[in-house]
Amino acid sequence: MRSHDFIGIGLGPYNLGLACLTAPIADLDGLFLEARDDVSWHPGMLLESSRLQTPFLADLVTLADPTSPFSFLSYLKEIGRLYPFYIRENFFPLRVEYDAYCRWAAAKLPNLRFGHQVTAVEYDPADDHYVVTATVDGAVVTHRARHLVLGTGTPPHLPAACAGLTSDAVHNSRYLAHRDALRAKRSITIVGSGQSAAEIYHDLLGDIGTHGYQLNWVTRSPRFFPLEYTKLTLEMTSPDYVDYFHALPEPTRYRLEAEQKGLFKGISADLVNDIYDLLYACSVDGPVNTRLLTNTELTEVTYDESTGSHTLRLRHVEQERDFTLDTEGLVLATGYRYEVPAFLEPIRHRLRFDDHGRLDVARNYSVDSTGRGVFLQNGGTHTHSVTSPDLGMGPYRNSWIIRELLGREPYPIEKSITFQDFGVPG
Repeated sequence: MRSHDFIGIGLGPYNLGLACLTAPIADLDGLFLEARDDVSWHPGMLLESSRLQTPFLADLVTLADPTSPFSFLSYLKEIGRLYPFYIRENFFPLRVEYDAYCRWAAAKLPNLRFGHQVTAVEYDPADDHYVVTATVDGAVVTHRARHLVLGTGTPPHLPAACAGLTSDAVHNSRYLAHRDALRAKRSITIVGSGQSAAEIYHDLLGDIGTHGYQLNWVTRSPRFFPLEYTKLTLEMTSPDYVDYFHALPEPTRYRLEAEQKGLFKGISADLVNDIYDLLYACSVDGPVNTRLLTNTELTEVTYDESTGSHTLRLRHVEQERDFTLDTEGLVLATGYRYEVPAFLEPIRHRLRFDDHGRLDVARNYSVDSTGRGVFLQNGGTHTHSVTSPDLGMGPYRNSWIIRELLGREPYPIEKSITFQDFGVPG
């Protein structure tokens, strides 16, 4: 059986970027396995006008290799949209075109295998290789490699209050497929505080006059907080900050992780303002049938199948008062949370875990006991802070992983780029 230098499992933007950056490296043989039939980036949230929260330079490759033929600008040039993008004078691509860009890049790569549902990863000590088992159209296939790069992403997260809920409630990851059904309901409630909740609220608010539903937005956050996007704050998405954060004691990192959500889970300021402007426009003819509830935590959900209605038990955090809200439609924009894939169970003893039971991601992004065998894409906000889910730091992380795989540095890795010191000056 042919052996590969590495196998990438999952084909989100980070492993897809790794595939692009390793494509021109002749002495590095990688194979990428994806369970789906094609590359698809958050298909349930590809709203027509939604934009990325990172600029176009945060594509699959540019910040590692500005000359790469897999850049977003190369994509625009090839499809004849470079000049319209230039005239648009907006650094932030539409989500739909970023998704199309990823599929364009994937179509150029010969070592991607779709429809491969990985079921198990085992370790063969005889030759220090990992054996990856997958099912393809019902058949079982195996692949071997010296290294693994895990890029399975972060699955949708549902709050504990929704455990066991059997209704037509929709997680935001499936919003578009259920939008028409939601519009037909008499009332819709969105639960969540981030960009996805805001995009869905704005989308449904635009149709409230046509469909006549009541629209609610519930968040436990004290306000509809905007994403922090000032330039000195953006220096936290840097190699300097990774070095600083990773070296902190584990309890300190976990405390900071909880405090830093506004750095990567907030709402774009433009969208916050667009929502207010739309509310203002809708209110010209009278009160808008909508409620915006902050400081409000979801504690329980029940569903009455006979009426098709959910009852949300809510608690106002600051007032410490409980109340209920009835709604037919329920959208849970409650984000994503990394889970260790079940297929890693056979090699769990080779993986490192911290005192909180999460993967202990080393500075070089490895998660195995050797520090060089298994690498993790994303899933490391507790070790690498806000850089972990940041698209712009994907090429930087991939440059590190490629250096670990090769023992040399084909893509120069920045050591220090910030004007500020994050710790005590040396």
